[in-house]
Amino acid sequence: MKTKIGLMGIGLDTYWAQFDGLLDHLTGYQNEIKHKIVSFGVEVIDAGMVDNPVRAREAASYLASREIELLFLYISTYALSSTVLPVAQKVKVPIILLNLQPVAAIDYATFNQLNDRGRMTGLWLENCQACSVPEIAGVFNRSGIRFDIVTGYLSEEQSWQEIENWVRAATVADHLRSNRLGILGHYYGGMLDVYTDLTKQSAVFGTHIEMLEMCELKKWRDAVTSAEATAKIEEFHSNFEVSPECETEELDRAARTSVALDQLVKAHDLGSMAYYYEGESGNDYENIVTSIIAGNTLLTGKNIPVAGECEVKNAQAMKILAEFGAGGSFSEFYLMDFIDDVVLLGHDGPAHFAIAEGRVGLVPLPLYHGKPGKGLSIQMSVKQGPVTLLSVVEGKEGLFFLVAEGESVPGPVLQIGNTNSRYRFAPGAKAFMNQWSKQGPAHHCAIGIGHLASSIEKLGMILGIETVKIC
Repeated sequence: MKTKIGLMGIGLDTYWAQFDGLLDHLTGYQNEIKHKIVSFGVEVIDAGMVDNPVRAREAASYLASREIELLFLYISTYALSSTVLPVAQKVKVPIILLNLQPVAAIDYATFNQLNDRGRMTGLWLENCQACSVPEIAGVFNRSGIRFDIVTGYLSEEQSWQEIENWVRAATVADHLRSNRLGILGHYYGGMLDVYTDLTKQSAVFGTHIEMLEMCELKKWRDAVTSAEATAKIEEFHSNFEVSPECETEELDRAARTSVALDQLVKAHDLGSMAYYYEGESGNDYENIVTSIIAGNTLLTGKNIPVAGECEVKNAQAMKILAEFGAGGSFSEFYLMDFIDDVVLLGHDGPAHFAIAEGRVGLVPLPLYHGKPGKGLSIQMSVKQGPVTLLSVVEGKEGLFFLVAEGESVPGPVLQIGNTNSRYRFAPGAKAFMNQWSKQGPAHHCAIGIGHLASSIEKLGMILGIETVKIC
């Protein structure tokens, strides 16, 4: 289902009888705004023109009944704040004030030659959006209403880019609320930064948390046929550069686990997952978990992100970047290069192969560092160019976003059968590392392509949490 976005115009009914054609012009502009927002792939719930307190109550009930994610409030001309507050109190969603003039500037010479005070006032009122912005903002501040403002004119590309970013953020918030996140296994013991309050995760993001059992994954794996395993190995070859060093037995082992993961995801309708397991050496579950990286990488590349070491917070961050179309690869800080002033980040998987620089390698690891067993791993670097790092942080006062924009840059990386890339940040490697770490995130983060800090800030506003940006 498409995300529902509310739209409402506001004006003053006293004007309509005084200035012929004014209402028609203003509703025409509102229709123009509606059709443009629809083009962003959402359903627009249009409450029409609200120009008095009675219409405000009607519009409030209508919008509230349609379960909108966000409300665009088009200030068509001067309007009383008493026509706005009842709506804001009823719909209980963030409101974006559209302070959009019809034109960038009035043609003053033509305007002043009209010699008709009525026509001149009507034309001025068509461009009088700014008059109500401070009034409405002041009332919203005193009433505890979440809001923001887009200021510009109807044909301005910058204004529409900002509106589209709001629509995208609202769509991501909607998708997070319908997401089902599976937790398979348990935390990596001793990683205190990784532990999280699952109730807070559900309360903030609306995410359903599904507890999964290793025995169920084993059930699906035991049922995998040879034909299914062969088909999955073909999928490996389609998506990965499979190293000739990969043993046939290891490819089959990983393929069977990957098929089982697909079944687990389907059975529980999962949109993301966090996992980790280790038990007694040589147990059946160890055979599964040491062959899991390839399958989890395939899922991640299909925008069903999987975070290792049971890092639930980072599964959320990866899902957010995936919903923004930016990928979202599982990473941690690897080392710093003080000569080139860059930071290297990576992990042994899972990775998002859709954002790789070149082909993703599937390679054997004779030993997983810090984990039991051996198996296949992913070797890749993130596409060179703009990137965004995102961490969902659980601080003393609750959850918040930690975000940084940087660049994935060329240069040598570690060929150790892991993902890793070189990143440059505006503050420099030292200052960035200190500023990022002082915010208290877990040692994992999600990396996506493009600069998305503005969109993530908008998502934070919609969800009601703070966004901290490392500048």
